[in-house]
Amino acid sequence: MDPVDRLSSLLERFRIRAALFHAGPLCGVTTFAAKPGRGFLHVLREGEMSVTHLGADGRLETLQVDEPSLLFYPRPLEHAFHNAPTDDSDFACATVDVAGGGVHPLFLALPPVVVVPLDAVPTLRPALDLLFAEVDAAACGQRVIVDRLFEVVLMQLFRWMLDHADQVGLPAGLLTGLADPALARALVALHEAPGERWSLTSLAAAARLSRSTFAARFTALVGVPPVEYLTTWRVMLAQEMLLAGQPVGLTASRLGYASAPAFSRAFTQRVGVSPRAWAATAGV
Repeated sequence: MDPVDRLSSLLERFRIRAALFHAGPLCGVTTFAAKPGRGFLHVLREGEMSVTHLGADGRLETLQVDEPSLLFYPRPLEHAFHNAPTDDSDFACATVDVAGGGVHPLFLALPPVVVVPLDAVPTLRPALDLLFAEVDAAACGQRVIVDRLFEVVLMQLFRWMLDHADQVGLPAGLLTGLADPALARALVALHEAPGERWSLTSLAAAARLSRSTFAARFTALVGVPPVEYLTTWRVMLAQEMLLAGQPVGLTASRLGYASAPAFSRAFTQRVGVSPRAWAATAGV
């Protein structure tokens, strides 16, 4: 694969914030409530447990985790740990939020929960060793350092998933698109320059594919046609800009729309209300 940075444009535009809230053993049943815009990142350092949450069909699903593992709930989903009352269990748990209260594009591309044995991701070991050293030390600045290390662990997890998409069982979406070398070139180009006058032809050229091959592969791996994905990306960016207080006209111009009305139509079709109405209800 060409040396294309597939993650930085996503991680810079939609900043992730992690916050440690538990370190040490968990005994009995511990429930983690769902909260809009919030995910959870759990690291099981020692011990084993059962994890339960509701599946898409409304039935209770149970996962058995019997080795040191990382569990990532990217979107709000109430879940519970079931642990035997033993001192051999050791956890570190953090909440994961996106700045501004939104949903991260990478999070939308994941299944409801990702469970990865720590031994499967050797690149995580240095960051986890440092994270747990800070947890155990209880020194000055511990909370800030641990929070940042959780963010590093999450970014390294995304990097690993891009290179092991088949192992993770990812559904069609952004990550499966970024895992494809040709599509990654086009996706990174539009992520980095959303204000360009992108067309199917120019996106296919960025991918170094014919129009027909690019359109078919993009739709199969990302799950939507290229132009629809571009509109979704622009609307997500527009919401971030509007939350920051940026005027509708300037937002439209920076995102490549010929006029504010053209932008408003695209935004309204996707969100259901106009940019100004959405910004008003979002608290701007």
